[in-house]
Amino acid sequence: MSTQPKTFQELIQGDIPVLVDFFATWCGPCKMMQPILEDTSRQLGDKVKIVKVDIDKNPLAAGKFQVRGVPTLILFHKGKAIWRQSGVVPTHQLVQIIESNRGAFA
Repeated sequence: MSTQPKTFQELIQGDIPVLVDFFATWCGPCKMMQPILEDTSRQLGDKVKIVKVDIDKNPLAAGKFQVRGVPTLILFHKGKAIWRQSGVVPTHQLVQIIESNRGAFA
């Protein structure tokens, strides 16, 4: 039986930090983020969940977090946004941001 979260809000509530990539399929820089997110996931393993949210398919989530441009990355912990940035962010910077916010994950 699957225990997948049913809503976006449930997904970002957990004890593990969640990096959300708000993207669009038509966005060139968004396509550049895919291998970066894969590298970040490989480096950090189960220290972080990475979730992609298509703003065209999920306009309510994008609106709730005031996503004005894509890609926009938001790091959540226990439902709170603790970091956000728009644009392409390199792997080493993402890893550093997630690691440097570990104190917030306590």
